[in-house]
Parts: sequence; C-alpha cells; structure tokens
Amino acid sequence: MNRELPSITEAEWEVMKALWKQSPKTANQIIKDLNQRVDWKPKTIRTLLDRLTKKQVVEANKEERIYTFSPLYTEAECKRSETKSFVNRVYEGTTKSMLVQFLEEETLTKSELQELRDLLDDKIE
Repeated sequence: MNRELPSITEAEWEVMKALWKQSPKTANQIIKDLNQRVDWKPKTIRTLLDRLTKKQVVEANKEERIYTFSPLYTEAECKRSETKSFVNRVYEGTTKSMLVQFLEEETLTKSELQELRDLLDDKIE
C-alpha cells in the first residue's frame, strides 16, 4: 500500500497476529484464537476489530450474513512501519545509535554475530 500505515496499539497487534496466521476470519474465530493467548472479553476483541477497521488496517467483508475480517497490510509492512516509528521516537531517527545500544546490551552468540556481519557486508557491496 502507498499510504502511511496508522499506528497500531499493542492490543491491536494481537488481533493482527491472529489475522496474519489465517484470514479471512469471523469475529468469533478471532475471539477463539485470542482466548488461547489472552484473557480478554469478546466485547474487547470486537472493539479492537472495530478500531482496526476504522483505521483501515483491517477490512470487514459482509458477503453473507456474517462479517469476515482480513488484514489490509502484511505483517512485514506493519513491522517496518513500527520499526521506523520506534527509531524516530526513541533514537531521533538514528538507526546507528539504536544498533550500538542493542549490541552493547544484548548477549549474542557467535553465529548471531556472524549473521549480523554478513548482513552488514551485504549492505556495503
């Protein structure tokens, strides 16, 4: 999609994960899926679906007598948007500062470090 992705709350991410796993889904299917992970009332989940629909992140389709919901953005698109927002908000848009902080604070295995080196080498070429 060409337009900017609206901000998604942490709770809305949970709904999106259920839809990315499989869609379209009815509200009841989403509720059943989410109840395996979170302790939310069905009304809460329906409210989240309504918000995501109003934000145009999820499409509600009423072809028959029941609505089905589908994501309008891929998981990768949402992650990319969230990452950009995080870097801009917390690190003033400087990816290098974020990477340095993570590398200083995280314990990485040799294979993880090699994978990062390979990614950096690919960026240089």
